[in-house]
Amino acid sequence: MLLRILPLIAGLLPIAAIHLSYLIAIQAAILPTCIPYIHGCVSISATGRYPPASYLFKAAMMPEAVILAIFWLGSVAWLRALHRSAGETRSVGTAIGGFGVASAFFLILYVTFLGTQEPFYEFMRRFGVYLYFLFSVIAQIMLAVTVLRMPAGTCSPLLIRITKIQLALSLIPFALGILNLVLKSILEDSDASENVIEWIFALMMQSYLVLSYFSWRETQFTASFSVRRA
Repeated sequence: MLLRILPLIAGLLPIAAIHLSYLIAIQAAILPTCIPYIHGCVSISATGRYPPASYLFKAAMMPEAVILAIFWLGSVAWLRALHRSAGETRSVGTAIGGFGVASAFFLILYVTFLGTQEPFYEFMRRFGVYLYFLFSVIAQIMLAVTVLRMPAGTCSPLLIRITKIQLALSLIPFALGILNLVLKSILEDSDASENVIEWIFALMMQSYLVLSYFSWRETQFTASFSVRRA
């Protein structure tokens, strides 16, 4: 049962931590008050850059990276179970698990160097966050496409609907990325628009994980461990 709620934890923990960190920063008069999804007055990183909000941000994001890695390994096991139920014996999900676990590693890298000022550390932070987002979205797209390509009759209509929504949630960020590049080229100050896109991007990415909970529940996904006696 704990395994089945893992996608919920992976999806909701960062959203709760980011928003609570932002509220703490507002109360401490560190950040301005606005609706970041509309006004873009702050970036996500800003909510966890300065104490006391940074304490909560990092305390939540470090465990999130571990949970995320376990989620992707669980997703690989789930995919393989679906393939076995369809009579498919070939191994699936290795690349998905690789990109997913790599995204968790780069999340750790990003959080570790968040708030540092040295140029090298700043580079490592940006390197970490960009690859975290990129590898996460690649893994999400691959997972959704793999499920939708399953043999007819393997997936229930509800599972197919959920997966189509997930695919849309993982493809839209690419369009947002292109939009961000266009805005950067035509606007003198594109920071606000970039922040808005970042907040929406993150929300979509986390919503994908929450929907995985319903996919796992629909297929009654469970895991068990056993040992062979000597």
